[in-house]
Amino acid sequence: MSFFKRLFSTDKKKSLDQGLARSKRGVLEKLTRAVTGKKDIDADVLEEVEEALITSDIGVKTTTRIIQRIEERTSKNTASSVDLLLPMLREEIAGLLEANRGDQPVDLNLPKTDGPYVFLVVGVNGVGKTTTIGKLCHQFVQRGLKVTVGAADTFRAAAVDQLKVWADRTGASFVAQGQDADPAAVAFDAVQSAVAKNHDVVLVDTAGRLHNKKHLMDELSKIKRVMQKVAPGVPHEVLLVLDGSTGQNAIEQARQFTAATEVSGLVLTKLDGTARGGVVIGIAEEFNIPVRFVGVGEQPEDLQVFNAMEFVDSLLPSTFGDETPTE
Repeated sequence: MSFFKRLFSTDKKKSLDQGLARSKRGVLEKLTRAVTGKKDIDADVLEEVEEALITSDIGVKTTTRIIQRIEERTSKNTASSVDLLLPMLREEIAGLLEANRGDQPVDLNLPKTDGPYVFLVVGVNGVGKTTTIGKLCHQFVQRGLKVTVGAADTFRAAAVDQLKVWADRTGASFVAQGQDADPAAVAFDAVQSAVAKNHDVVLVDTAGRLHNKKHLMDELSKIKRVMQKVAPGVPHEVLLVLDGSTGQNAIEQARQFTAATEVSGLVLTKLDGTARGGVVIGIAEEFNIPVRFVGVGEQPEDLQVFNAMEFVDSLLPSTFGDETPTE
């Protein structure tokens, strides 16, 4: 039986394949050049593979670990064919991503909680944070859950307006106090409203300023403290939204936010518009934080629960003869 089992529906897998088509094409072209004219996996091939992975935005640290594992596996066989390279890469990368999953939910079936399940969503402006909240809201409502959305990004009036559009479109409850209101007060009201209405899920947006790390840390800490006055132990998840198309800049954003607050899960957006899908692997490995969702298209359903096996299967072919799907 294959190491990779089909877990997604046909439609979801097709969407993931199409969303990662550019990334897959880029990685495959680089790896193909690395093995062209070679029969066995040797030091020269591995050096070329290392460069291919690094330039695919997987990152130096993560690439080094992957290459070391391939070296260990091939050293046991003095004539490891280059045909084994892609299957080994797929297994090693999937293994790294699976190891970082921790106890995070692997689908949209949220754990049972005493009161609503609360998400605090963080990230800089422009990464797709508000859209991510809207898409999650849509999917939870479609599953029959009652959702409250809190517009605690009060720094930008446009963020409040955009979130209201999503709430109205999906039928979720919307809580806001307008521009320049206290974000913690908005978060408090959102959780309090959800508790009173016996809602299942709360999604709280936050401002995306990074110019002052201490200010960001203080603001997010205050939001948490105030929400906990209504529901102890919340938020259940702190999701950091990153724009996958920005490559190494996304890694720097992750570094800044993980220093400012305790992030429990990552959301990588806009992967369908880039060839930098490999950044998902590097970020998850470097920060030891599970990837929770990936965005591979414009439709609400294109924000998919992350599955390491399915992701790697869409990013890397099993053989060098596989065709890359068209966009």
